[in-house]
Amino acid sequence: MIKSILVPVRGDGMVATVLAHAAELAKQHKAQVSVVHCRAQAKDLMPQGVPLSEFARKVMLEQATELADRQENHLRGILHRLALDFGLSEDPNAEGTALCTFTEEQGRMADVVKHAGRLSDLIVLPKPQRERNLGQSSLKAALYGAGRPVLICPGQLQPNETFAQHVAVGWNGSLPASRAVANSLDLVQSAKRVSILTGGKVQSHGPTVDELVEYYAMRGIEAEIVRFEESDPATGLLKTCEHIGASLLIIGAYSHSHETEMLFGGNTERIVDNTEMPILMAH
Repeated sequence: MIKSILVPVRGDGMVATVLAHAAELAKQHKAQVSVVHCRAQAKDLMPQGVPLSEFARKVMLEQATELADRQENHLRGILHRLALDFGLSEDPNAEGTALCTFTEEQGRMADVVKHAGRLSDLIVLPKPQRERNLGQSSLKAALYGAGRPVLICPGQLQPNETFAQHVAVGWNGSLPASRAVANSLDLVQSAKRVSILTGGKVQSHGPTVDELVEYYAMRGIEAEIVRFEESDPATGLLKTCEHIGASLLIIGAYSHSHETEMLFGGNTERIVDNTEMPILMAH
C-alpha cells in the first residue's frame, strides 16, 4: 500500500515538479506527502582553503546561518502555496484530502534520503542532472541506502489526468525487475491499462513474460504484452512507451552495480538520461 510518500527538496528549481507528481499519487491512494528540506549547514557555505581570522570566521558563519534561514523561509512559502495549488492539506485534522507535512533536516541530501526513506512507501525525486552533477547521489541513496522504490520526474513536467493511468512495465525476468513489479502493485492495480514491454532474451532463470501476465491475473490485473525489436533495450523501452501512449514506465534499476553502469553506460543510466516521462524504479 502507498500511504507515505517522501519528497526530499532543495533549492534546485524542481520543487513544483516533484510535489505535483507526489500530490497526484497521494490523492489517488489517500496517502501522506512528507516534504523534507535538506538544509545546508553553515560551515558548508564557508569558503574553502581561505585563511580567516577568528572574527572573520564568526561573522561569515553568522551570515551563512542567516542565508540558510532565509532560504528555508522562502521555500516554506513556496511549498505552502504549491500544496494548496495541488490540492494538499497541511491540517492533520482535515478530512477528504491528502495530507502534506514539511520538516527540515540538517546535512547532505543523500543522508536525509537514507534516513527518512526507509519508512516511506515511495520516494519522489527529480530527474538527475548529470551535466550539473545533481541528483545522482540522491537516487543512489534512495535505491541502495533506503531500499525503496523511486519515482523519477523529468524536467518541468506537470502531471495531468493521464498520469499513471496507462502503466508500462519493462520486463526481462531480472531480480530488479521482479522487485519493481512487487513494489508497484498498488499503482498497477489503480491503472486503467497495463502493458508489459519486453524485447530480447529473458535473464537466466528469470520468469517469462507470460508468467508475469499470470502473476498479474491472480491479482485481478489484466495486462497486455507488447514486444519490441531494438538492439538497445533502453531505446526500445522509451520508444515503445511513446508509441503506445504510456504515461508511467516501471523498471528494475541497475542489474549491474550503480558504479559500473555510470562508468560504462548501462540501460538504467541511458533510460534516466533520456526519459521525458515519469519512471518508477526499484533495485
